[in-house]
Amino acid sequence: MKHIILLGDSIFDNKVYVGSGKSTIENLREQMPEGWKAALLAVDGNVTNHVPGQLRNLPDDATHLFVSVGGNDALGEMSILQMPARSGVDVFNALSDVSERFEHNYSKMLDAVLALNKPTAVCTIYYPRFDEPVVQKLAVAALATFNDVIIRQAFLRKLPLIDLRYVCDEYGDYANAIEPSVSGGAKIAKMILRLIGEHSFEARPASAYL
Repeated sequence: MKHIILLGDSIFDNKVYVGSGKSTIENLREQMPEGWKAALLAVDGNVTNHVPGQLRNLPDDATHLFVSVGGNDALGEMSILQMPARSGVDVFNALSDVSERFEHNYSKMLDAVLALNKPTAVCTIYYPRFDEPVVQKLAVAALATFNDVIIRQAFLRKLPLIDLRYVCDEYGDYANAIEPSVSGGAKIAKMILRLIGEHSFEARPASAYL
């Protein structure tokens, strides 16, 4: 029997955005084999530094940990998109500072999660769906900085990675510009179960699931 734990932010804790529809955790529970369990420790609005606190509520029988966090860290850095710049040097210097801050926090978070010695997987931050083309273009470009950190940390630590940019790839996968819909949550749940079924955590290969 598996007991899947969802850690992070509203990618997993999206109930408020789907109303009477199924949330990500509800989709997961519906799709998983009989006898399996799933617990939601992720909290809407949380950032990377909140995840170690979520672990205080970890069930004793937890078997697999899935972490999806970083989107709210990125939102906290949105001011960089409006900053005045004299040249590309200013922009890349600011992005480098953002990357360093996020990598410090993300690495520290992973230290806390992996200290539990449970099979663990992480997720990238998917692309938003802003209606304004310029805002969408800038957001996608800025998110590359955060996803680079997540991918690098996953591969350095030999963790499986779910790349949500390829999982939630249709307009209907979004309840609003940045939250997963019922459809998006169902796709995420399906990928979680696929990873558990296919990945060898004992061999510890660094693998990407798209």
